[in-house]
Amino acid sequence: MTALARPTEGRMIGGVCAALARRFGTSATTMRVIFLVSCLLPGPQFLLYIALWILFPSENKARQAW
Repeated sequence: MTALARPTEGRMIGGVCAALARRFGTSATTMRVIFLVSCLLPGPQFLLYIALWILFPSENKARQAW
C-alpha cells in the first residue's frame, strides 16, 4: 500500500478516488463507480469526499515534505 496523496495526473475532480484506488490497489474507475453507487445510499458521501479532498495532500506537496 502506498501513502495517501492525491495524484497530479489521472484525477477527475479532486483526485480522492484516484488516491484511494492507488492505496488499495484497484483502478480509479472502480473506485469512482463505488463512490457513485454509494451516493444512492443515505449518508454524507459528498461531505466525506470534500473532507478527504482537504485532508489528502497533493502529490507535489507530499514529495516536498519528504
